[in-house]
Amino acid sequence: MKFFPVFLDIRTRPCLVVGGGDVALRKVTSLVRAEAAVTVVAPYLNHALTDLQARGTVQHRCGHFSAADLAGFQLVISATDDPAVNQAVHAAAVARGIPVNVVDQPALCTFIFPAVVDRSPLLIAVSTGGASPVLARLVRSRLEAWLPEAYGQLASLAERFREPVKAAIAPARRRAFWEQVLQGSIGERVLAGRMDEAARCLQATLQADGTGAVLPPTGFVCLVGAGPGDPDLLTLAAVRALQEADVVVYDRLVSPDILRRVRNDAERIYVGKASGHHTLPQAEVNQLLIRLARQGKRVVRLKGGDPFIFGRGGEEIETLTDEGIPFKVIPGVTAASGCAAYAGIPLTHRDLAQSVTFLTGHLKDGETQCHDWSHLTRTGQTLVIYMGLQGLSKICQRLIDAGCPPDRPAALIEQGTTCQQRTLVGTLADLPTQASGAAIGSPALIVVGEVVNLHRTLGWFNEDHAGRSGHSATGPLPAHRHWAE
Repeated sequence: MKFFPVFLDIRTRPCLVVGGGDVALRKVTSLVRAEAAVTVVAPYLNHALTDLQARGTVQHRCGHFSAADLAGFQLVISATDDPAVNQAVHAAAVARGIPVNVVDQPALCTFIFPAVVDRSPLLIAVSTGGASPVLARLVRSRLEAWLPEAYGQLASLAERFREPVKAAIAPARRRAFWEQVLQGSIGERVLAGRMDEAARCLQATLQADGTGAVLPPTGFVCLVGAGPGDPDLLTLAAVRALQEADVVVYDRLVSPDILRRVRNDAERIYVGKASGHHTLPQAEVNQLLIRLARQGKRVVRLKGGDPFIFGRGGEEIETLTDEGIPFKVIPGVTAASGCAAYAGIPLTHRDLAQSVTFLTGHLKDGETQCHDWSHLTRTGQTLVIYMGLQGLSKICQRLIDAGCPPDRPAALIEQGTTCQQRTLVGTLADLPTQASGAAIGSPALIVVGEVVNLHRTLGWFNEDHAGRSGHSATGPLPAHRHWAE
């Protein structure tokens, strides 16, 4: 380890920056954010530094650097383009035992600046020891994408209650207590922006038991939309939830690639169709979520597409609400937008479609659901029909009978956004025959409207070579069990 990682408290401490240009400005800005007392030595200052001096944020010593300038300072940075000055700053600082950084010259540094993820009071510093600052910044950007801004509020809550918790809870149980707070319903309230409510809940928990026992064993349920299949379409919030989950309850439409984003030691419970098994009834799925949450687990209910678009998410959270189980919902890219985009079919278009309608084509007792078909025949709109493959012939005929021209463009998108995607384009009259001949399987999405014709010119996803696009599954899946077994 070339550099020892350490965080310095430089609030109000005198720090010197040598140089008055843009590089010096960046270092001054970092020091000012850390509330240091900053002085700049330079013959001149750029406009931004001049403005900081005018506002009293920094002090300026006009002139060239000399070793005497270091008197009284506890940290020094040289940010000039003059090698002789930089060497002189380094030599003078080392002789006086003052930490020194010479920008972009690791050999002249006794400390370096890491790339920082700032979620104050939570800070994450990333460094390559000067080997590749660009790589450190790339890692920082990934951490910033993963870490919500609200984590700073979570750290603030912990700071606020640190002493009360120490007074109420025995050391042997303190760590488990904080893990429950930060990962449970109180922490979720903070991440949802309900800081005051989270503080009240934590205060009530401490007051409820003077011995500071433990929080009630109630976990948390997160309904997560997995999107249409491509794991890269998962939202950042969805990826975080999958990495934090103790248990993931998933259905048939969740692809193996997406399951690979789940934390390795998390339990996986399948509640969809499997060979020789029936779908677990919705009521039993609801009770499963309740039972797992009451065991104190963080549960992710992972659903294909979006939980609130033909995903029965509303039914599940109604049950959770009735049972007092805390939950949140993370939307997903629904199949309509995801599959249509990958097929090069815009759902709306100024010239062709000014509205879009989502429908379920699921059959009930051998008949399509009770749609007002006459309203679905108008021009200037796009129809997107979920779960319609089984009833494709009947759906197309119903639309024709209601007044749609038989030659209205229609498409069928199989396993959209994945490396197995196939798109059939035809008309209401011939699409069922095409689908039968091509042996199209589920999941498949039906799109009806003039926008379908744009597929021929706007189709960008090369379905013939989709396996080269980086979405193909690799490696074995972690072990999981089928709840229906």
